[in-house]
Amino acid sequence: MNRVTTTTSEAPGWGLAPAVRLARRRAHHGGMHDLGPGAREMTRLVEGVRDDQLGAPTPCPDYTLGDLLQHVRGLAEAFTLAARKEQPAGGSTPPPAGDAARLPEDWRGETADWLSRLVDAWSDPAAWDGTAWIAGFEAPASAVGITAANELVVHGWDVARGSGQQLVVDDAALAPCREFVAMMSGPGSEEMRGDAFGPAVPVPDGATPLDEVIAGNGRDPAWSA
Repeated sequence: MNRVTTTTSEAPGWGLAPAVRLARRRAHHGGMHDLGPGAREMTRLVEGVRDDQLGAPTPCPDYTLGDLLQHVRGLAEAFTLAARKEQPAGGSTPPPAGDAARLPEDWRGETADWLSRLVDAWSDPAAWDGTAWIAGFEAPASAVGITAANELVVHGWDVARGSGQQLVVDDAALAPCREFVAMMSGPGSEEMRGDAFGPAVPVPDGATPLDEVIAGNGRDPAWSA
């Protein structure tokens, strides 16, 4: 099994802190993005996971597939509340790591419901303005939205690889991920990436846009269980 450095799944705050610091430094002002394609694809992948696969490994070194699915369920709710400008229960407390033991009984249905709410919430232009609460702190809403879009695609890839499925995304779904990777790249970004992402993984010439996004998030696009 290929191993990669610690990724967004293992870091409290879903890796948002370094992205927000870079967004502030670079005065990033992104427009709205449609989170629908990424969320719908995540829903399809989650619903395709079998119960007997919950203990399977994933590209996130410390996460089984069940741990990752609980993380996805949690981030779907958290980013929905962020779009609504609601401070989640726990306030300034960062979220715990994903844990399969905390999966709800109807984890497929609950995750699908929250992913649908996430899309609705981020379709409101007001969600992208001002600031939002996420992972225990307040951050620029545009950076939070881009991070949510990136989480959907990258963790969708994680779920797909861990469960033997295929992630299907188009250029529209990858656009905010490219913005996210750009925020996390370039001079002076190494320290900001820290342990949450690790260094970007080199990709060969002719790599697909998805492989470039996955590698930019510190994962090996060739990972397999």
